Amino acid sequence: MTSRARPVFLNLLGIRLPVGALTSIGHRVSGVLLSVSIPFWVYLWGLSMRDEQGFRRANELMAHVVLRVVLVLFIWALAHHVLAGIRHLLSDVNVGSTLRSARKSAYAANLGGVAVALLAAWLLW
Repeated sequence: MTSRARPVFLNLLGIRLPVGALTSIGHRVSGVLLSVSIPFWVYLWGLSMRDEQGFRRANELMAHVVLRVVLVLFIWALAHHVLAGIRHLLSDVNVGSTLRSARKSAYAANLGGVAVALLAAWLLW
């Protein structure tokens, strides 16, 4: 009688990923958020450029708390995507590829994106 290996339940939330992996995942998530939000921002820009009433309507829309939160999330995504992208590009040419410097740059990209989003939230309110 041979014992079969049973499937193992893999709890993805219980896995502690290194900071570099979290930065890489955040880079992908922020890229998706930026791509998905393009139609909304194009619509809002077109509305604001149409005429004076359209500009007022766009301002009214952006006065809502929900859209301000969406804007702060978008700003985080943009900042994180740019910072993590620069980090990945530098890593591709072996700048900051040692484990210590890679961790430092990952923390810098993560904290930089959050800092820009917090600054944007402070300026919006």
